Amino acid sequence: MKNLTAQAVYDADIYLRLSDDDGDKPESNSIKNQREFITEFLKSMTEIRIYAERKDDGFSGVDFFRPGIQEVLQDVRSGAVNCVVVKDLSRLGRNYIETGKVLQEFADHGVRFIAINDGYDTANLQGQASTILLPIKNLMNDSYSRDISVKIRSHLEVKKRKGQFVGAFAAYGYLKSPDDKNQLVVDDYAAEVVRDIFRWKLEGMSQQGIADRLNADGVLSPSEYKRSLGMKYISGFKSNPQAKWSAVAVGRILKNPLYIGVMVQGKTGRPNYKIKKLMEKPEDEWIRVPGAHDPIISEVDFRTVSGLLCRDTRIAVQKKTVYPFSGLLFCADCKQNMIRKTVPAGGKKYFYYSCSTNRADKTACTTHNISEALLTDAVRDCIHAHMETVLNIEKTLQFIAALPAEDTEARKIDRQLEKLKADYEQAMRFKMSAYEKFVDHLLNEDEFKQYQRIYTEKCEAIAAAISKRQEELDAIVRAGSPQGEWIAHFKSFRHVDVMERKILVKIIDRIYVYEGNRIEIIFKYQNEYRAAAAYIEQYMERQAAQAAPTVKEAV
Repeated sequence: MKNLTAQAVYDADIYLRLSDDDGDKPESNSIKNQREFITEFLKSMTEIRIYAERKDDGFSGVDFFRPGIQEVLQDVRSGAVNCVVVKDLSRLGRNYIETGKVLQEFADHGVRFIAINDGYDTANLQGQASTILLPIKNLMNDSYSRDISVKIRSHLEVKKRKGQFVGAFAAYGYLKSPDDKNQLVVDDYAAEVVRDIFRWKLEGMSQQGIADRLNADGVLSPSEYKRSLGMKYISGFKSNPQAKWSAVAVGRILKNPLYIGVMVQGKTGRPNYKIKKLMEKPEDEWIRVPGAHDPIISEVDFRTVSGLLCRDTRIAVQKKTVYPFSGLLFCADCKQNMIRKTVPAGGKKYFYYSCSTNRADKTACTTHNISEALLTDAVRDCIHAHMETVLNIEKTLQFIAALPAEDTEARKIDRQLEKLKADYEQAMRFKMSAYEKFVDHLLNEDEFKQYQRIYTEKCEAIAAAISKRQEELDAIVRAGSPQGEWIAHFKSFRHVDVMERKILVKIIDRIYVYEGNRIEIIFKYQNEYRAAAAYIEQYMERQAAQAAPTVKEAV
């Protein structure tokens, strides 16, 4: 699907400058950083398109006899551009008087000027005071200090948004690449420990049980392991002189999306350069970049573990693992956890699950008792039945997929999408044509605004329709693919008979227990399952509708 953005109404020169201190380099990193910073900023300014890049690499900002800035002025005077963008005012020039003259020339030609780091945009000015005050801001020491702080943060922000690692030490399981310090690579030894931690959690071990096992096996804790590699590592977390694995350390690993290839940075920051203490940011302000590096853990296992961590899976005293159904059983009436209890009888022990609400208050809910043995058999039978249903769905989807393309709903939506996209491009052309006519004085301002409003609304309506139909097509593709993730996931467990916890948590979301030894199992991938079933049902309805006239004629 094409990226649908607003049509540009500003043609801009982006201007880059580096002082002559680095003039011996063919193109310095500072020039590169300025380019990346401006390009990233303009992604959100959909009304601006880049006309040309003008640069002065190795030229002082004191005078304006620079080839790059002269090209900018020529573009302005010829009317080729109506916007100039710089990273900050100091890139334009450091001579107060000459800089003021250039800014005035921009204003005389109706050129929009943006200095990003200074928060300066002539399109948003309310008066001339800002135009007068802006060039002298660098004369104040406090402003200079603030500028340096902002520029450093801006540079790091660009790196973070590109998924480049900017921390001092890589997280356990990774190392900084020897070729690129901003790229993480898998540390084979530590990565294997991370895989063990996730595997043990899926098998039912508690965080403390995992920590105890790692310590018993002599596995160095993350901080000690870094020190063993010769790193002068200082942790932000409290630790003993000889740090050991702890439940907290294990929990941090189990919750870290870094292990599925997602780079998460920008969790803390300083409000401004005067405040030295780091402050935690709201989670919605964190910078997340999927696919930034190779994953160590599969997304399926990570999601499963995340779900387990959100549930009450306390373990019995002196045990290292939770029971197979821990965190999966819920009372069907009050929706609270079921708890396991032991009932001795005839020299044997029998295990039952009952409603936790009833145990706390006999009047609040009934017991919903069910024996563990009966529950295990019932769950096994339900899993086998569900597997058969999934296999039948797969066969039906394969049959539908083998039909001629013109007979499928997907093909119908494809044709609709092609028509909608053509309509959108036509509306965009009309919108651009109105702008060109306005520039050529064939339309007055009121007529131009009216056309802009009409075609903008039309583009938005078409874009919404495209988005809706694309979602429908994506749902069909997800449901109709025989190789879909959800079907392959269930098929990998179709021959399982032993109800191990690591299997249960991967295929079951929750189990509701009713009175009278009845259970309801909510399997994982419910949305995909329903989408596939609905897709098959729609196909059957279409087939029935096509056959209906023939039946009527025969009667």
